[in-house]
Amino acid sequence: MSRPDRLLIVSNRLPITVRLEEGSVQVSHSSGGVATGLRGCHERSEGAWLGWPGDLARLSSAQRTELDRKLAAQRIVPVELSASEVRRYYEGFSNGVLWPLFHYLLDRIPVGASDWDTYREVNAKFADAIVAHYRPGSLVWIHDYQLMLVPGLVRERLPEARIGFFLHIPFPAPDVFRILPWREDILHGILGADLIGFHTFSYQRHFADALLHLLGLESSVDRAVVGGREVRLGVFPMGVDVESFEKLASDPGVQADADAIRRDAAGRQILLGVDRLDYTKGIPRRLLAVERLLESDPSWRDRIRFIQLAVPSRTKIEMYQGFRREVEETVGRINGAFGTVGSVPIHYLYRSVSPRRLVALYRAADAMVVTPVRDGMNLVAKEFVASRTDGDGVLVLSELAGASAELGEALLVNPYDVSGMAATLRRALTMDATERTTRMLNLRERVVAQDIHRWAGQFLEALRQCAAVAPARALRPTSPERMEDLQARLRHATRLVLLLDYDGTLVAMPSAPGLLPPDPDLIDLLAALAARPKTTVHLVSGRRRETLDRWFGPMGLVLWAEHGLWRRAGADQPWEQMASVSSEWVSRVRPMLEQYTRSTPGSLIEERSASIAWHHRMADPEYGSMQARDLRSVLGQAMSNMPVEIVEENKAIDLRPHGVTRGRIVERILKSVPRPVTIAAFGNDREDEDMFRALPSSSVAVHVGRAASKAGYRLPDHLAVRAFLAGLAGD
Repeated sequence: MSRPDRLLIVSNRLPITVRLEEGSVQVSHSSGGVATGLRGCHERSEGAWLGWPGDLARLSSAQRTELDRKLAAQRIVPVELSASEVRRYYEGFSNGVLWPLFHYLLDRIPVGASDWDTYREVNAKFADAIVAHYRPGSLVWIHDYQLMLVPGLVRERLPEARIGFFLHIPFPAPDVFRILPWREDILHGILGADLIGFHTFSYQRHFADALLHLLGLESSVDRAVVGGREVRLGVFPMGVDVESFEKLASDPGVQADADAIRRDAAGRQILLGVDRLDYTKGIPRRLLAVERLLESDPSWRDRIRFIQLAVPSRTKIEMYQGFRREVEETVGRINGAFGTVGSVPIHYLYRSVSPRRLVALYRAADAMVVTPVRDGMNLVAKEFVASRTDGDGVLVLSELAGASAELGEALLVNPYDVSGMAATLRRALTMDATERTTRMLNLRERVVAQDIHRWAGQFLEALRQCAAVAPARALRPTSPERMEDLQARLRHATRLVLLLDYDGTLVAMPSAPGLLPPDPDLIDLLAALAARPKTTVHLVSGRRRETLDRWFGPMGLVLWAEHGLWRRAGADQPWEQMASVSSEWVSRVRPMLEQYTRSTPGSLIEERSASIAWHHRMADPEYGSMQARDLRSVLGQAMSNMPVEIVEENKAIDLRPHGVTRGRIVERILKSVPRPVTIAAFGNDREDEDMFRALPSSSVAVHVGRAASKAGYRLPDHLAVRAFLAGLAGD
């Protein structure tokens, strides 16, 4: 039998509770959710579990030594955070910004809330801990929204690592996600993983849509190519520890507690709600649904008991303190209106309970009411089903919980429709025994088959199957030290030729071809480079020569227009056409491009002297990409026998005469420049890869951005390019 993989599990909180008993440190295991599902994986592996251990400031030096010894024995690695970091990273950004945003509750985001810098710094701390404990061949499994930057940070330092990331909450639709100012940083962080897991297909689809709409990155059904790596997207609906719940459900003591709960209800039917006291769980609207049931049909008064167990959550956050007051005031008002001398309809319990007591409540309930306004999965619904080994009970479930994608035999409700929920509660309480048992049988088959252990095993198996990542220059900018060495090398070159792409390299990528002329700082920089001894600056663009003349006419630059079709050797030199080409074919293709422009809002045509391009950068990303694929196919058939190349660029389709490439520019420079010469080429897209391939081995290629490239050096953006060139110009 093969040894299990060495696994590094990384979560915000460690699966332990640290407490002091008579001066001695005690460490106990947490229960439920991720802790239960991953404990077996951790115990079988030779790896470690990394996370925040909680506040340890109260421990003395000796107690801390004792705790470290106990944690090391269990291969648990604490990532320690200061009180300020916890307040800002966890309470401030993670739960103050990300949590409400990802649950579509935008009005819950505090005005002016940020703490982004602390979130980034704490994610870097977690990444440092992973790197320190990583061993070649380890699997790294990172969990949830508090750590979304960690995969990318680890990838930069461990390009060969096998990294998985699982999001336990919903991933919102792109129109909601784009509200986040740091949306691209979050996406790039998650994309550092080899495998990204979600609870449902809708969350996976939202993530893929965000890649397209916000990064312009197309993906297939279950994968995307990022910086030369294949990133897999997968759906892994999380389950519960069915065996543990079934064992408790069959315990005579638990059954006795359930019987006592029913006796205390004195013949009333029991509705049960079990939730963390969080505004995503829909508790106020659920209470209003109970009130609506009692209002609409007074015969239910004193015939039902609604037990709402509210587990304290994030009690230090002011918003949660206010939410607790709102819930408790609603409970008091309803009980005041519908209570009798002998009882009240709502029994509200603000506390945590033991697993035994929880299962007793599940077994006692006639109907379980799980109605979050948005939830990644909601394991309470599955815990209830797992506990009902008697085959009875009705599950009322919000259609906005991830669990609804699996538990179709539940009574699904819209948590925003109070009247509809009230009607469904009535249906649950009056459902006949045959329908109840049929529905529960089907629910149990699914919950038992897809338990927490199978969830963990399926994810890890999918991670193992991800292709190993070559230690390439995939997403990482070249280190500052290497760039400084390169700068020194170029300074001392006997003869230097700088070959500079314009759009996306010296300026940001424009939304349309005619935009982003050079700013004064760029003009000054290019002038300084051109004035540098034994240095020639070649500026390369796909733009028309008239545009380049207008922008750079008086400067001592060599200009290449239309990707090298036209060259101007200096300020007083005429433009030369570098290839004998015909543009007669343009009249044939123009009507096709015009047709697609009319049907694609935001697209446009750029016509040049002997070439033409269709741009869709300002179109809806998804529709524009679909139209571009369709147009590419149409053009391929229509132009198959003509001397024309169809080149797919960044958000554009470029049609130009055969033989006009940026690689030919390099060939012409090499023929005309005396030796020895050092050529340094800077570019950002597919066109520039032709230029890089044509360079001799003694030359330098610098890629700008995150895409895959043959270049030996990489800078993150046009600002970094300018800073590098400014250092060169100022030597």
